[in-house]
Amino acid sequence: MMKTHTCGELREQHAGQQVTLAGWVHRRRDQGGLIFIDLRDRWGITQIVVDRAEAEAAHDTASRVRSEYVVQVIGVVRLRPAGTANPDLATGQVEVAVSALNILTESKTPPFYLNQESETDEALRMRYRYLDLRRARMQKNIILRHKAVKFIRDWLDREGFVEIETPILFKTTPEGARDFLVPSRLQPGKFYALPQSPQQLKQLLMVAGYEKYFQIARCFRDEDLRGQRQLEFTQLDLEMSFVEREDVISLMEKLMIDLVTHVAPDKTIYQTPFPRLLYKDAMELYGSDKPDIRYDMRAHDVTDIASHSAFPVFVNNAAEGKPIKVIRVPKYTSDVSGTRQRQILAELEQVAKSAGAKGLAWMALPLNESEEVRGPIGKYFTVEQKLALFERVGAEPGDLLLFLSDKREVCWDVTDTLRRHLAEQMKLTDPNVLSFVWIIDFPMFLWDEENQRWDPSQHMFTMPMPEDVHLLDTDPGAARGSQYDLACNGHEVVGGSIRIHDRELQKKIFPLIGQTMEHAMEQFGHIVEAFEYGVPPHGGCAWGLDRVVALLAGEPNIREVIAFPKTQTGSDAMAHAPSEVDPAQLEELHIRVVLPEAKKTSQPQ
Repeated sequence: MMKTHTCGELREQHAGQQVTLAGWVHRRRDQGGLIFIDLRDRWGITQIVVDRAEAEAAHDTASRVRSEYVVQVIGVVRLRPAGTANPDLATGQVEVAVSALNILTESKTPPFYLNQESETDEALRMRYRYLDLRRARMQKNIILRHKAVKFIRDWLDREGFVEIETPILFKTTPEGARDFLVPSRLQPGKFYALPQSPQQLKQLLMVAGYEKYFQIARCFRDEDLRGQRQLEFTQLDLEMSFVEREDVISLMEKLMIDLVTHVAPDKTIYQTPFPRLLYKDAMELYGSDKPDIRYDMRAHDVTDIASHSAFPVFVNNAAEGKPIKVIRVPKYTSDVSGTRQRQILAELEQVAKSAGAKGLAWMALPLNESEEVRGPIGKYFTVEQKLALFERVGAEPGDLLLFLSDKREVCWDVTDTLRRHLAEQMKLTDPNVLSFVWIIDFPMFLWDEENQRWDPSQHMFTMPMPEDVHLLDTDPGAARGSQYDLACNGHEVVGGSIRIHDRELQKKIFPLIGQTMEHAMEQFGHIVEAFEYGVPPHGGCAWGLDRVVALLAGEPNIREVIAFPKTQTGSDAMAHAPSEVDPAQLEELHIRVVLPEAKKTSQPQ
């Protein structure tokens, strides 16, 4: 090894020892006869001192080094002079008096600062990701990810799980997103698919008798990118035999609590045991099946009260079966002037409209109870109706009441959008608080109006709740799936279900979702056939590992905890992928590329 110690290792007890360090020049300060260098590796930073009077050759070399040069130093550890210790560094009580310094490699001036956290254009960070990964924040995130994965592996091993790798090259099957296809050179005209998840394979492992399986699995989905999506991502994939819903939920809750406690002890779990919400309640109260419960601002149904007001919109909407809801925002505009209050309400209305609302009605309760309620719709409610409203939503002086009324799905979207917007404005989202909540009793199917069929709300292998199996024949839309999701701070972090293990029940699902048995057997014949050979009841889940680590790291985006992520356009800005390939490769794969007219280039096709 070219070093005896790391740059984060030396302490007072090492004083007097000769050491060899190697790393990157973090900072350099030239004071003439003395040159101070902060030397960095992934373990930390150590101050080294080069004194011309004691090491002239080393001093001459040190005068040539610049930031991000890679150097090796040999010297003696000593205590820093009185009053010069750095309490912000773990090594801040000591320094190394250098006798020899070697430049191992030089560095160009980096395109952005690496020795400080500064706002840097993300495109530039992605272009030079190998430099971005040197920064303290990114190294902390990547090492945290390593620790989280290791903890999970060790924890599951103690619980009797076996880690089993499943194929990356598999069969294309309809599972909700587009597959990435891989052409077969040996079987012209045929394609593999990269797995969207190991769903079928882990169920087959239950048929194979392993009973407790897990995998840190790479998954691939060719979908349009959004803020928290990547074309390739990582799951903790897990399956168990001879279990019911409660068994999986309890085990995963224990793992999550232990993970947070041991890997991110600075984080506080909002509530344990994790609360549970029925899907329908989560949607009605929060407008989301992954609600952030660190703050309230729930949507209260006031249809029975507001429908009897004199406000025409509410009267007409209630007659059409549209709900009327109120979100109470505590003390939101109580301390601002009338002009500023109107500006704030106009901004909130635009936020609501961005989510599909036609408008946003409101009332503002004064701090002084002798004053009148403000807001354009107040005059349409009697005193008794207002008092009933205030009691229903728990309103207090200074609160703002926002009224929503539209189709139920629109109310959900508006509620979720307003809650997120208000929480950000009011700074209610402490990243050091993790608010976990289980969502259960999802509808098993959602109606696809365009294609006139039922779509699985999760996937086609989800078991109906036992008491709802009979509804598959009479009212599929009323059937609940034995599905369970774990949300945290407004993000889904775990999703799973008990699976169908009965061959005949599985065959009943296919026609409900618009598949003929012939097509279903072509796509899933391997798993249907496997179900003829003794299948244990089984269930499991998948963790969005990128999202879990991002929450543990307090990062707003999963790109900050992935070593080499894709950009929002699905590109690798560093390696310039995807890229064109040599025509000879396409010919070997029996592929001819035909571009749309607008995208044709002069490149050979």
